[in-house]
Amino acid sequence: MGRISAIAVTGVLVATVGLGGCVAVVGGVVGGGTGGPPAGGSATGGGSSATAGGGGSTGGGSTAEMAVPASWEQLDQAAAATCPGLPWGVLAAIGRHESDSGRSTTPGVWSGANAAGAEGPMQFEPATFVAYAVTGPGGVVPPSPYDPVDAVYTAAALLCANGGGTPAGLYGAVWDYDHSTTYVDEVLVMAFALGADPQLGSGAATALAFAASRLGVPYLWGGTGPGGYDCSGLVQAAWRAAGVTLPRVAQDQYDAGPPTTPPAPGDLLFFGQSVTAVVHVGIYLGDGEMIDAPHTGTVVRVDRVPTTRGASYGADRYLGATAPGR
Repeated sequence: MGRISAIAVTGVLVATVGLGGCVAVVGGVVGGGTGGPPAGGSATGGGSSATAGGGGSTGGGSTAEMAVPASWEQLDQAAAATCPGLPWGVLAAIGRHESDSGRSTTPGVWSGANAAGAEGPMQFEPATFVAYAVTGPGGVVPPSPYDPVDAVYTAAALLCANGGGTPAGLYGAVWDYDHSTTYVDEVLVMAFALGADPQLGSGAATALAFAASRLGVPYLWGGTGPGGYDCSGLVQAAWRAAGVTLPRVAQDQYDAGPPTTPPAPGDLLFFGQSVTAVVHVGIYLGDGEMIDAPHTGTVVRVDRVPTTRGASYGADRYLGATAPGR
């Protein structure tokens, strides 16, 4: 998929500053309520998801299971191929958000509708499904929103019709699916992480979804949310959403381990002068990107980072990674 900043609507550079125990570096901002269409309005696609939980409770199951089952990833990849330029991870992320990739048994996923009237594992409003309905290979005739193949292929058709096959149109296409900037942030971050690691674990996915839902929230020294976070407060809250308890400050989080290399999406990246002087932490997305709360005067955002131990990161160095929940 390339860098998140390549598929985001906004991207700004910030100066390197070290304040409040959290260090910033030149990097990009994704979504975070600063770009794209305004939140609100009625949904044309997913509408109201069956399992989405308003900030990181996407999906379910243990931290060890895959965020998206292999069979669903194969389906997502095949359906995305019908729309050149559409990242398969976007379909996978939407499916996880809407029905935990078909693992949810809540009303509306396999029969009937949820409280908002959405149907099937990709949570279509009936009129939207009819307008874009596709019978995928092995699907049913006529196409059904409850058939996984038809649902995913129809989602690909909807996204493609709304510009999802181009980097410039992808943000708007996902926003059209649910009309929420937070939804778009979660989907694009998850898609990026899945592109970097198709075997992304469920726990890491949940932590990343939480962090993505907080993009744009102000940095707050000592903040643990929801109105503001410092670097370790964001990390602690994100992994708490995945059922993993972490210490409060960056040094203790580093010491808690377990160490891992190379880092995978969802792992924690640490920075400072030495392993006994850790001053900053972020959540790795893959391909040299992380979500973090950098310092006073900034917001939760996506930053470009080194992943070679000892490499410079502003006034500090990359010290290594740990893998919560593993």
